[in-house]
Amino acid sequence: QVRLVESGGDSVQAGGSLKLSCVATGFPFNNTVMAWYRQAPGKQRALVSTISSRGTTWYGLDVQGRFTISRDNDKNTIYLQMNSLKIEDTAVYFCAALTSPKNLYGQGTQVTVSS
Repeated sequence: QVRLVESGGDSVQAGGSLKLSCVATGFPFNNTVMAWYRQAPGKQRALVSTISSRGTTWYGLDVQGRFTISRDNDKNTIYLQMNSLKIEDTAVYFCAALTSPKNLYGQGTQVTVSS
C-alpha cells in the first residue's frame, strides 16, 4: 500500500525554523523523484522543492536560500529544513512522489508562521 506520511508541522514565529519529514512506503522510493508542495489558504497547491533519486535539488524562487530538501534512501524518508520562516510560508505542506501516471501525495502537515 502506498503511503506518504508527513510530520513536523507546527506554529512558529517569523524568523524561526522547522524541519518537516515524510516517510514513504509502497513504491520504489530510491528511484523516485520526491517533492514538497504547499497550499496556503485560498490558494492553489504550489511546488516548493524537488529532489531526484541521486540528490539533485530544485527550489522555488520564494524559498531559495532558506529551505533545504534532503533524502535518506535507507529510511525511505525526505526532509525539508525551513529556516528564516516568513508569515507567507504559512500553509499545509504536502510530501509528494513524482510518479507516472500521477503524483502521489501525503495528507499534509500544517505550518503556521506568526509575527
